[in-house]
Amino acid sequence: MRRGFRLCVCLLLLTLVTGCWNRRELNELGIQMGTAIDKIGDEYQVAVQVVVPGEVSARLNSGRSPVTLYKASAPTIFEAFRKLTETSPRKIYSAHIRVLIIGESLAKEGIGTTLDLLSRNPEARTDYYVMVSRGMAEEVLKVMTSLEKIPAHNLFYSLDTASKTWAPTTTVTMDEVILQLVTEGLNPVLPGVDVFGNSVMGDSKSNVDKIENDAWLQTAGLAVFDKDKLVGWLNENDSKGYNYIRNNVKSTVGHLKCPEGGLLALETLRTDTDIKVSFEQGEPVILLRIINESNIGEVECKIDIKKPETIVWIEREIETKLRQLLQQTIQKVKSKYNVDIFGFGQAVYKKDPKAWKKLKADWKERFPRLQVNYDIDITIRRTGTTNNSFENNIKE
Repeated sequence: MRRGFRLCVCLLLLTLVTGCWNRRELNELGIQMGTAIDKIGDEYQVAVQVVVPGEVSARLNSGRSPVTLYKASAPTIFEAFRKLTETSPRKIYSAHIRVLIIGESLAKEGIGTTLDLLSRNPEARTDYYVMVSRGMAEEVLKVMTSLEKIPAHNLFYSLDTASKTWAPTTTVTMDEVILQLVTEGLNPVLPGVDVFGNSVMGDSKSNVDKIENDAWLQTAGLAVFDKDKLVGWLNENDSKGYNYIRNNVKSTVGHLKCPEGGLLALETLRTDTDIKVSFEQGEPVILLRIINESNIGEVECKIDIKKPETIVWIEREIETKLRQLLQQTIQKVKSKYNVDIFGFGQAVYKKDPKAWKKLKADWKERFPRLQVNYDIDITIRRTGTTNNSFENNIKE
């Protein structure tokens, strides 16, 4: 009985002693929401956007900035992070990071070192978005935003929303970009971000005291990588083509030109892309099989959408336009960058690992002459709540 009592006491004491051995009080931490990493000369500059707790509370808000920025430079990124303590009164806590911005100059040198450090951090999650800045990454974190108090939140949700409704935009999380880097026959692509307007006024609270901001953040194409080095950018049309090929498009809006003038706007409801591989005389041949379902969203021309033949014409026009978009995107990437960002090599590897083992050594030479065929199936599901445009009757 006495032995059992002693055992219970020991277990209780052990629980009390070890239960909170590694605790950290909230008022001792600086909650990091965004990170910007640049290469300046021979040193890395790390800038972190940290929440000012009193300013994000409706009860305690005094009208000051809801975030502050700390930055430090050092020969290595790890040292720069630790050096932040020279200016920050609290230890930077990275578990709630939402966005990582990599400066363009650093991206051109290679992002492998950056990703290696951040992926080793047991404190941080890997579901935050990774982006490349068109200039200094630090400048992105300085822009105050109006709809979301915390600029890093604004950038995260803006990118997330656009990727679901606008084909040229996509999102890439930390674990996804690492997966792209280590995947056979695939090179990474990251979304770009840039500061538009008057960047000098962007870091002032007056930037959000107006209906129209002096400076704002906006996605700016997609960054193309050869392994871990930035080699160029895709414009809006090329980005759209890339996302269709990679099956990243969830919904978007486009238009067609009508035979007698005017435009017809269409909303993509669902699209699905499948990459098939076959071999002809030992050479791989790619087949892009795309299924697309759309709605008619706006009619600015004189066409009778009640007629079945009109719907057939629209479906054929969409197919032609989409085929041209894919061909132009692939041709540009082949001729300008010569990097397989579409995962064609990955598809070959999945189809025949033994064949890929022979092909991958000179894939750089094979990729520009790789044959790509298309099988596109377009369906118009609905024409909206009205038939032909009432504007036709007004104009007549």
